[in-house]
Amino acid sequence: LKLFCFQVQRTQPPPEEEEEAEEEETEELGHVDTYAEYKPSKSTIGISHPDIVVETNTLSSVPPPDITYVLSLPETTIKGGLLSALQLEAIIYGCQQHEVILQNKQRAGFLIGDGAGVGKGRTVAGIILENYLKGRKKALWFSISNDLKFDAERDLKDIDAPHIPVLALNKIKYGDTATSEGVLFATYSALIGESQAGGQHRTRIKQILDWCKPDFDGVIIFDECHKAKNATSTKMGKAVLDLQNQLPRARVVYASATGASEPKNMIYMSRLGIWGEGTPFRTFDDFLHAIEKRGVGAMEIVAMDMKVSGMYIARQLSFSGVSFRIEEIGLDNDFKLVYNKAAKLWAEALQVFMRAADELGLVSRKSLWGQFWSSHQRFFKYLCIAAKVRCLVELAQKELEAGKCIVVGLQSTGESRTREVLDENDGHLDRFVSAAEGVFQSLVTKHFPSEKQRREKAPGNKRKRKWAETVAIIVIVSLLLSTARIEEMKQDLLHKISILGKELPLNTLDELIDKFGGPDKVSEMTGRRGRVVRRPDGSVRYESRAEQGLTIDHINLKEKDRFMSGEKLVAIISEAASSGISLQADKRVKNQRRRVHMTLELPWSADRAIQQFGRTHRSNQVTAPEYIFLISELAGERRFASIVAKRLESLGALTHGDRRATESRDLSKYNFENKYGTKALDKITKSIMGHIENKVPPPKALFLLISDMKLGMMDVGILCKDPRFGISTEKDCSITKFLNRILGLEVHKQNYLFQYFTDNFDYLIEKDKKEGKYDMGILGIVATLNGNILRGNHPCVLLAEQGRGKNFIVYKPNIGKQSQTETAFVCLKQSSFYCAYTNTSILPRLNGKCKKIEEGQECLQGMRLRQYHMLCGALLRVWKRVADVVSDITSSSILQIIPAVTVDMCWKS
Repeated sequence: LKLFCFQVQRTQPPPEEEEEAEEEETEELGHVDTYAEYKPSKSTIGISHPDIVVETNTLSSVPPPDITYVLSLPETTIKGGLLSALQLEAIIYGCQQHEVILQNKQRAGFLIGDGAGVGKGRTVAGIILENYLKGRKKALWFSISNDLKFDAERDLKDIDAPHIPVLALNKIKYGDTATSEGVLFATYSALIGESQAGGQHRTRIKQILDWCKPDFDGVIIFDECHKAKNATSTKMGKAVLDLQNQLPRARVVYASATGASEPKNMIYMSRLGIWGEGTPFRTFDDFLHAIEKRGVGAMEIVAMDMKVSGMYIARQLSFSGVSFRIEEIGLDNDFKLVYNKAAKLWAEALQVFMRAADELGLVSRKSLWGQFWSSHQRFFKYLCIAAKVRCLVELAQKELEAGKCIVVGLQSTGESRTREVLDENDGHLDRFVSAAEGVFQSLVTKHFPSEKQRREKAPGNKRKRKWAETVAIIVIVSLLLSTARIEEMKQDLLHKISILGKELPLNTLDELIDKFGGPDKVSEMTGRRGRVVRRPDGSVRYESRAEQGLTIDHINLKEKDRFMSGEKLVAIISEAASSGISLQADKRVKNQRRRVHMTLELPWSADRAIQQFGRTHRSNQVTAPEYIFLISELAGERRFASIVAKRLESLGALTHGDRRATESRDLSKYNFENKYGTKALDKITKSIMGHIENKVPPPKALFLLISDMKLGMMDVGILCKDPRFGISTEKDCSITKFLNRILGLEVHKQNYLFQYFTDNFDYLIEKDKKEGKYDMGILGIVATLNGNILRGNHPCVLLAEQGRGKNFIVYKPNIGKQSQTETAFVCLKQSSFYCAYTNTSILPRLNGKCKKIEEGQECLQGMRLRQYHMLCGALLRVWKRVADVVSDITSSSILQIIPAVTVDMCWKS
């Protein structure tokens, strides 16, 4: 650890107007450049990577440890360029980390956090080959799909190691034993596989352990390891932890482009040695609490500390040439009309469900409302997606005409509803199906309150049997009447859904394929087994996606080949194709058109988002892709953008050391799932209910609709009617629930309410910025040069332009043109020339007194030099102690992480 003390010259003007001075203060620190070109700093072997690779400036500011490990890989592999210099570097540090034994007697693990397309597969294959040459002939390779076994074989072949066999666990019977050596390839779901064949209870994990033997010291690869993120709450996650504990000497490698989207999802990385015996954090929960409490800055410290310690490496392809843009799509009047009808019917359905539940006297309703609101959310999500189909096709046609090709990303295929209709019609289908209608119908058909859900108490007193019999008769009659009324309500609701269904949009995926010219023009890479297609004569039928000689499991690979060869110029991918399939403009394939990757439906998590985006941006490409995020004008759709923006922001900080590393700034305006969103929600609900006076006025249109808005918020479960207190906020109405539920409001109400929310959200952020309470992530203190502060390479100056008369129009650094003109004397006082080299507060000279100085405190206002103390080095292990000390002194829990740029660096840049 090193403690530095240094001074920075400031350009803050004397605060004639207090608010103006505060605005300057928030701009004192500027964001540093996000990326630096990456070159191995201590490894000298190998040929340069074929593409430009970058590392975030935060991570590049700390060095990796010195190299002590000597590779056994053959010279032909190294000098022949089968593994690039940066892939060899990762292999060296991985094998070097495996020489470390943690205090809990387990062997240390290594995390490869390289981005999609850098070549993690070859790196992993290199680690397996290195250990094979060292006599460790067995290795385990876990991934998310059995099809990726072929990729593993390809990666080993590419580095000239085809002699290492890859065995698929799913092809080996539970009772059989695998061969004595090679790579045992399995999926994460295989870890929880069980069999009762022959009356014996056999499990896959026992079969794996029997093959490895207790003293196993070979490699275990957890590829796409983010799939094990819920290690405490899922059987699969627990199995990943259990396997690591059962084989303490194994050489564990975690490999993922996304690592973990939140600190809580790092729990399966038990071999990193960050928590546990001999560390500052006794348990994972202690580590989690310390990191989450300190915000984004602490997550950045984690990534830096891991790199310094030699347990982590994270590079990604340069995004140079990649473009990101958001297309906000307007809604036509016909769509708004249908959307509003749907919103009203869902509000009616809520009341009908409540009446039916009351009629039956249901005691427990948690499951009922869970089903209702999840269906509500899925229904409106389908409508949001459908609203963008026409615009997407129009945009795509323009790009195709410009000589490009299209990749469309979505998550929902709507296959379950199609199969339901198929079953209802004995396997025949002559129309496109509406997924939204199916969600609504399924909810009412399967989950409408019924007699089965009732919880009745049996009569307790046997001595009053006659009375009990009388009560029983009354209850039976009542039940019959009640059941009839409830059935009538249910059928009436189904009838109304059927009428609405005629106007609802059709299945998005089928409609997209149809509008692009049918299956012959589109490469579909999804998990569904069949689709609805239009015949040349205009009729419609359901057909299987399987082809002669190809199983459904291999059809996605065939479709990929058709796209890459240029036979088809449009590809549609879902989550099923978001791992392991390369769709970039590869130099080795025929179709080298620029890829335009359109995201019709944002994935539910950043893990999935990064996987999907990484399909079209990979190594060895002719051109980088264009990314287009399609978001409708429906305010509620911000919910889907919000969750991805939140995860990407967090993900960048954790897995790449900088929260802007994944270009999430393009979506950052949609991230509301934070403390400001929670505060803004509290303010608008209390304001609408009349409990408080809000400083932020509501939109005029909303002001006229306040009474309607209360009812609307009750219709979607944001507000509820409490018999004791009147209208109140729904219990546990989190920002997530709010963003989910407003989808169910009519379009105009939804947009007005959301505008009011975002106005409050923006106000709260600006307020905290002015008060210095806003956590801006990584900011840079930049050294001074020739009396002027530098921001990047640009000197910061004040511009005074001659206005009318003797006054000047003033333009200030970072905040621009000032509304009030100034005299030449005032301009001179505010310029960096005035008092440029003094460190005396100029406040006393301007107004003769300073409150802080009169109170015997230090006055920093107006100073040209300010002193900072900076702690450098591997901070994670002393983070809690440092934070506690600073908190005691400053009464603030915020520690700002600031890379300092020296004068030398300024000259070099």
